[in-house]
Formats: sequence, structure tokens, C-alpha cells
Amino acid sequence: MAFSQGTIKGTVTDAATGEALPGANVIVDGQPYGGASDLSGAYAIEGVPVGTYTVTASVIGYEKASQTVAVAAGLTVTVNFNLSQAAIMGSALEVLASRATRETPVAFTNVDKSQMSLRLGSRDIPLVLNTTPSVYATEGGGGAGDARINVRGFNQRNVAIMINGVPVNDMENGWVYWSNWDGVGDATSSIQVQRGLSAVNLATPSVGGTMNIITDPAAQGKSAMVKKEIGSWGFSKSTVAFSTGNMDGLAINGAVVRKTGIGFYDATWTDAWAYYLGAGYAMNSNNRFEFYAVGAPQRHGQNLYKQNVARYSQQYAKEIFADSVIALDADSNGVSDVFEKYKELGRAFNQTSHGVSTSYDGLQYWDMYGEQDGITRYSPTLLNERENFYHKPQLNLNWYLNLSDQMRLSTILYWSGGSGGGTGTYGSVVTNYNEGGYRDWDAEIAQNTGNIDATYSNSLSRATGILRNSRNNQSTIGLISKLNVDVSNSLKTIVGVDWRTAEINHYYDVRDLLGGDYYVFTGNEFDTTQAMQMKFLGDKLNYYNTNTVNWLGFFGQAEFKSGPISAYGTAGYSTTGYTYTDHFKASEEMMVIVAGDTSYVPDPSSKPLHSENKGLSGYQIKGGGMYRLTEDLGVFANLGYISKAPIFDNAINDYDGSVNKNVENELFNSFEVGLDASGLGGIVAAKANYYNTKWLNRSNLIGYTLPDGSDATLFLAGMDANHSGIEAEVGLRPISLLRLDFAASFGDWKYTKDVTGIYNTWVDTTFLQTGTYIETQDTATYYVKDLKVGDSPQTQYSISASLYPTQGMSLQAVMRFYANNYADWDPFTRTTLEEDASGNRVQSWMAPDYSVVDLHASYDLPINTKGMKFTVFAHVFNALDNVYVIDAVDNSKYNAFTGDGKNHAADDAEVYLGQPRHLNMGVTMRF
Repeated sequence: MAFSQGTIKGTVTDAATGEALPGANVIVDGQPYGGASDLSGAYAIEGVPVGTYTVTASVIGYEKASQTVAVAAGLTVTVNFNLSQAAIMGSALEVLASRATRETPVAFTNVDKSQMSLRLGSRDIPLVLNTTPSVYATEGGGGAGDARINVRGFNQRNVAIMINGVPVNDMENGWVYWSNWDGVGDATSSIQVQRGLSAVNLATPSVGGTMNIITDPAAQGKSAMVKKEIGSWGFSKSTVAFSTGNMDGLAINGAVVRKTGIGFYDATWTDAWAYYLGAGYAMNSNNRFEFYAVGAPQRHGQNLYKQNVARYSQQYAKEIFADSVIALDADSNGVSDVFEKYKELGRAFNQTSHGVSTSYDGLQYWDMYGEQDGITRYSPTLLNERENFYHKPQLNLNWYLNLSDQMRLSTILYWSGGSGGGTGTYGSVVTNYNEGGYRDWDAEIAQNTGNIDATYSNSLSRATGILRNSRNNQSTIGLISKLNVDVSNSLKTIVGVDWRTAEINHYYDVRDLLGGDYYVFTGNEFDTTQAMQMKFLGDKLNYYNTNTVNWLGFFGQAEFKSGPISAYGTAGYSTTGYTYTDHFKASEEMMVIVAGDTSYVPDPSSKPLHSENKGLSGYQIKGGGMYRLTEDLGVFANLGYISKAPIFDNAINDYDGSVNKNVENELFNSFEVGLDASGLGGIVAAKANYYNTKWLNRSNLIGYTLPDGSDATLFLAGMDANHSGIEAEVGLRPISLLRLDFAASFGDWKYTKDVTGIYNTWVDTTFLQTGTYIETQDTATYYVKDLKVGDSPQTQYSISASLYPTQGMSLQAVMRFYANNYADWDPFTRTTLEEDASGNRVQSWMAPDYSVVDLHASYDLPINTKGMKFTVFAHVFNALDNVYVIDAVDNSKYNAFTGDGKNHAADDAEVYLGQPRHLNMGVTMRF
């Protein structure tokens, strides 16, 4: 049979720059044969029967290209592809995801599938983006899926994250929980980060940037893949994937992932599954449908409490603490006071986990789409105070309709669920503060066992402290529809609608009674008997709220391209409505007269407390243009303005249901200029830009008193910040065996003015609770002018060297450097003026500069057994085993050393350290 087959090989490159295009799909049309280009752009398709075929190459962001080829027995035919970049409004899924191209006047970076495979190493998805200018991602406390990402100094709440064109930011607070997408990296085709306001044409505002994640297309060639990975700290992961190829217009692909591990930090174990399914069906030349399903049911132990540096490593603390702090020794015993307070417990210390006696056989309750009442805990020897368990499936149905040669309609109907939550303590749990604040589970179990309270039961034990689940069960339905109209060859337009509605249920329920039989909760105004107040495994307590979010947005975009000029303009408008229902609070009171005294108490016969805040509108206007001075050199500029409606927590107080009627929109305006260059026949390519973004009218909630003495909240606005900086990327391919990449960003992110607000409040001046309150004025002042924004390094650069010594082998070394990393801090806590001896404002603590080196290797083994191909790979993260701070909080409330006062110094911060050297390696089999 081998003598009746041949091989097709070649390269896939960018037609404009000559750069290699790794991750391109190359398939033999109508046949179950195909391949993908490697990092050098090379591909090979072996075992193709003799004959004449059409071969097609495609990669997201580029136009497809096809060539006819004749395959001869025992011979190799070379077919090279030079692909041209697509316009802003490309086709199919790329349209819905609003991806930028070379002609788009915004700063963007692409990470394709081969780059992800080479660098990610089964970490959380954001970590693969750390070589992107102004992007900072960390693993946080080390729990699986607990990563976070900042772009241009903005955290995830101001970065729009999309998967297959669907926004996945939390609809209440804008956050992104990466554990919900654990395993999606295995099915990701490419990621694009557009920094700044971006060219995304949804009504969703993106300030820091936009992150578009595109999963594998169902139309790829027929194939199957099995991958096995192992790594440090017991990491094990298995992946199985398949693709049917084209079956008379129908194509299906999918993947299943299983992942386990114990984690670096104590008890940060992971127990996870992930799945992906994609299907495409071409009904005819004008109608095409796609279906996507993705989800990741998982449990993992968390490390949510940062620590004083000395708790992790006293040696490292000695390197960064002030000498005056180290010298403090009040009892003259030769041990620094700071080291007596914070005894070293090691870099793997996790305050939220501690051992428990194996004799404790109490059951636990938790569920994710299915009852799990009365199960045993994850480990018989420990209890996690903090564990996350969640399953957030997302289903997309996409319809692409060609109305004419000039008009196309693209629509996504999607549903995203969510069931699960996180754990913690409730009530009073015995804590050992002499040993790092561990929960003493055995002591609490002993205290609860046999604790009879005859008020409630003569035989059952009343628990004084328990483990609870904090639940977040949700359901979101949405529709995004875009109508593309080609007015002419030069002018193309899009109009669309973005509709979403979500219902979210928040509540605590009892997870583990820790030796008791029940827990007493009296805060539910509808529990009218003592028996109803006794809470057993799985019962709700503390709070039970149902929130709804309704969003409707409209948007339009126009793109013009003629000769060297390309430009776009986008406008969007959205309106948001929130409702809040508190199932534990009555909406009405009833009068009670006891011994002649009249009082008012909650009426349990009334409906639950309900609040609404609707008609909160926002809008955005943005646009930009690019002018190509030559084919190899272009300059661009963009600008925009965003009026962002408040998130749920700023519109309705989630504690008491009070509505903030005076809520104001936060405002953002931004401009950016840059250039895009390439030269020397594709040997070098470079991008550089300057940006300036103003965040205006940032808001805060403060408490005050009403004339009747009741508590209320007030919405104060007016905090302004400016984020500006320079970014650059350079790629150099001097020879085919070597590629060098350099990325750098230099930011200047700071608050621009002090803020003062005057408001009325009412006080009881006699302090005798007479019920007589006198109106007075109060002032809130925040001294933040010229203080640096924290939570992300303002200076960073990376250098990558990629080597391709032989066909199928890729070696890469990446060095990243970070500086000016100010600790995270809340600007609304700076209520006193703090200046140094020179009259300069005292900044938050700046963590030490650090660098980290990662090594990656991949090799396609030169064997082909019955059509099976093997790739081996390995990763070494933090190869030099450096010790460094990745996340920090200034003047910690819980872990500051106050022997010399709180003064924004290293000893007053709480931190996460980067993980020590660790490995990931494995083998992939394709057939």
C-alpha cells in the first residue's frame, strides 16, 4: 500500500510579511487527510493515495487559499501557501468574535494553537499571555483556575472576555472565574488580545482590552488525538479529542479532559473534568449552522489568604524588610519581633487547610447539577476551609445566512448555566492563632459533639461553628445578531443587537456540621418557630437572594478601506435593569402590642423584600484609522469614549436591598497612536504604540444615617485616574532555524486628583438612643492625587528565543521581567493626608523587581506507526527557581507587622509568592 501513496508538504506564511503562520490547518478537500503547520510554518501530510486533489490552507484571521496538486506514488510534492489577512469583518465565527487584523487600527496580539501548545503547559489560560505588552497574569494562590489577568492596569472587571463571540464576564460584577473554563485551553484554536478600547463591535464596553478565545473549528480534517501529561506536585492530565472531518456538509469535533493533582500550596488539590463539542452543518450555500458546547465540572482546594512575607520565608523577608524592622527585639531574646509574630511555615503554607482526625466521619453536602447530600469529604485526613466546586456549561447555536452577495446575517443563540460555589466557615470556629491562624477542626468537632441545648432539642447536638457553602446558581440566555452589509468594495457596515437575561441565586447552605446535628439560624424572618430555625445538612442560612440582570444593547460599525487608508467607527448603546429579592426578609411589618407597648416586627405573611433599579443606560463611541505609508509600514490612531452603567453592587445594596437612586455612570476616554512595520523580506516585524486612558467618576458607597435613625448607603462619585504608556513588540527571524521576540511596556498609571464629598447625615447627639436625630453635614475626603495604581507592574518586558533545529522540533526560552509593581490598595481608604519629609505623597508598597525564565520543548518523533504520529513535549516553569512576589496588598488589615506602625512597607504587606521551579511533560498521539 505504501507504494500507492505519497506525501504533501510545504509551508504556510503571511503573504504581506513572509512570517510563518503556525497552527494553520491544511486539509485535502473531501478526504480524511490533513495536518497543521508547526512554529516554523511547516506542515506535512503523509499517506495520501495517488491522485489529483485540492489542498486548502486556513488560519483564523486570514483568507483561505487552495491549490490543486497531483500526488505520485512514493514521492513528496511541495505546496506552499501565502495567506492574505482578512478584513475586520471576516467570516463565520471570526465575525461574531470581532477579531482584529493587520489593517485594524488597534494594538493587538495573537496567540495561535501551536504557541499555546508550546507554552501553556496546562496552566490557566491567562498565563499564556504574559509575553504580551501591558498584560499581567498570575496564578494567585495557586488553586486550579484561580488565575487573574490585568491589562493596562485594569483588572478583569474592565477587560471584556469572550469565548466564541459570547461575553463570559460575570453579569453582576464583571469578574471572570477561570476555573469555569478549566480545560478550554485544550480546545482553543487561538486567542487574540486587543488592548485598549478595541475594535470589538458589541455593545459591551472594554476599557483595558478585549480577550477573544476561539475554539477549534468543526470543519478541520478527520483526526483523533490522545494526550497524556504529568507534572510537579502529583499533576496528571489525560485528553482525548476527535474530528470527523467533512461528512456531506456535517463536521463534528470534540474533546474530553480529566485532570487531578495535589498542588504546590498545602491542600490546593484539583479534581476536574472538561468537555468540548463542536459541530458544523452546511445546509446549502447560503445557510450554515454551528453548535458549540463547553464546560468544566471541577472541585479544587483554594489558598485565598495572602500572608506576611515572613510567614513564607524569613530569609526572603530579611532581603526585603527594612533593617530597622529586623532590628526590633522588644524582649531582647535575639529574635526579631516580626519573626516572633510571623513564624516561618514555609512557601507552601495555606492558612485555609488543616488536618482532621480520621475518626471524624461527619458527612458533607454540596452539589453541581445533581444532589450530593451526605457524601464523604475529599480527604479523610484534612478539611479545606476554602474549596471551590462549580460547573458552568455554555451552549452556542450559530446561524450564518447569506442574504445576497452583499448582505450576510450572523446570529448566536446561547445559554450559560452555573451551579456550585465556594466554602468557608460560619459561626464561631476554634482557631489556633499561634500557628498561623489554622482552624482547629478537631477542637471544634469536640466542642460541637454532645452540645445539648434544651431550648431546641434534648437529644441533638447544637453546632456553634460549621462549614458552609456560598452558592451561586445562575442561568443566562442571550442572543447576538449581526447584519453585515457591503455598501461597496470600500465601505462595509454592521448593525446588530446584543440581548441577555440572567437569574442568579445567592445563598449559604450547611456543608458540614463539624460534629453537631444542627445549627441555629434566626435571621430568616419567615422562620416563625424554633424548629424552623434549626438548620441541618443542606439547609439555607445567612442570606438567600435572587438577583436578575436584563441587558439590551444595540451597535453599529462601519469600515472603510481604499488603497493605503483603512478606518472604522463603532457606536453602541445599552440599557440594563436589575432586580433583587431577599427570601429571608419580609417586605412589610405588622404592629404588635405587648403590655401596652406598641412595636413593629416583620410580617411573615407578606411577600419577600423586592427591589428594582432599571433603565441604567450606557453608551460608547470609538473609531480609528490606519494609513500605510508603504506596504511594510503603517501608522494608526484610534480614540473613544465610554459611559459605563453601574454594576449590580453599585445599583442595589446586596445586603439590605436599598436602591441607589443617585448612581452615576463611570466614564472613560482614550486615544492611541502607533505604527506597524515589517521589512527585510519578512525577517523583521515590529509594532509600537502610545496610549492614554482616563477613568473618570469612579464611585464608592459609604454608610450614613437617615432621620429615623436607620442605616442607609450613599453613592459618592468623582474619583479620577489616568492610565498611559508605551508598548512595543518586535519579531526577528534572521534564519529559518531561529526566531527572536521582544515585548515591552512602560506604564504611568496614577490617580489625578483628591476627592472631597459633602453629604447630610443624622446623629443622636445625646448618644442616649432617644430617637431624636439632628441633621448634620459630614465630609468624605480621599487623598489620592499622584498615587500610583496598584495590582499590576507598570514596567515589564519579555524576551523569547525559539529554535527549530530540525523538522518537527521546537525549543523556546522565555525571560520575563517586571518592575514598578505597586501593591494593590483601595483608594477610598486614603482618608488622611500622608506625605514624606519632602512633601511627596507616600505611595503604596512597591514589590521588588523580579524576572522569571520558562523553558519549553516539543518534538514530533520521526516515526509513523499505522498512521499514528507522536509528539513529546516538556515545560520548565521558573527554571532558575527564583523567589519573588507576584501579588501584594498594601497595609494589610490582617497580616501587617505593626511594631513600627503601618507605613506602606514590605513588612506591612500581605503577598503571594511565585511558585518554585516546576515541570510539565507529556506525549501526544495523533492518528
